[in-house]
Amino acid sequence: MQIIAFTTEDTNWESPRMGIILSDGHRDTGYRLDCERLFESEYRPANPLSWFDMDGRWFQKALETYEALVKDHQALTRANEEGWLIRSEDAYWFAPVPRPGKLICIGLNYRDHAAESNMPIPERPVVFSKFASAVIAPGEPVVLPATSEKVDYEAELAVVIGRRAKNVSAARALDYVLGYTCFNDVSARDFQFADGQWQRGKSCDTFAPMGQTVVTADEVPDPHKLSIKLILNGRTMQDSNTDQLIFGVPELIEFLSQTITLEPGDVSRPALRRAWGSRASRRGFYLLF
Repeated sequence: MQIIAFTTEDTNWESPRMGIILSDGHRDTGYRLDCERLFESEYRPANPLSWFDMDGRWFQKALETYEALVKDHQALTRANEEGWLIRSEDAYWFAPVPRPGKLICIGLNYRDHAAESNMPIPERPVVFSKFASAVIAPGEPVVLPATSEKVDYEAELAVVIGRRAKNVSAARALDYVLGYTCFNDVSARDFQFADGQWQRGKSCDTFAPMGQTVVTADEVPDPHKLSIKLILNGRTMQDSNTDQLIFGVPELIEFLSQTITLEPGDVSRPALRRAWGSRASRRGFYLLF
């Protein structure tokens, strides 16, 4: 299942709503399930991140409806009549998690990156964060700060949490994962190293492109066997695989949840992959998975 966040003209392009891409198992039907419309307005969640809670009634209702629609063509027709569906071309897509509760990142987490940088393998995860206000939708422009002379790009795997996780063991960690998405960890390197800490250089406005969709965990048998590439203006700048991760998804969830409560809608970016090139082009970023 692929989850999106979107808005439409008939709502005056207002706040993002959770949607699900409808597929018949082989192809995209061209319709998106508008999960908000499954509930009367007074019964919709006050917190948009509640849609990402796999144990919550909103997510469960959305999942049950989606499963019914992909199995029954007549149910799809009835859903369209009920106004639950929108056409893909009528939707403006946001990042699939437009404002994560927490955006947690891990530095120097690729074996090949450590080797090519002549740096030792970290003994424990190197943790930093980005402000959620840096998140933008796929296709939106990355705005380079006027005072920065060295902006880099880094293609990443991002993990979206779907259950409240505290003191979770690695053996159980994947049960807390809703799904995965693409992420571009944009960095102002001159800010990052001049400041003596990473927050400002990592969190400039537009420095966290994400999406297009959250692919649910049931469709990703092994998050440690995924190709990661970054293509900039037709040129492949990065080409690696998540089998190079030093600390995998289960180990990171165990490590982080010992001291930080992970919550539905939190996004963890477990991979830091070196960006090749000294300065990002102003023409834009293209992040492929």
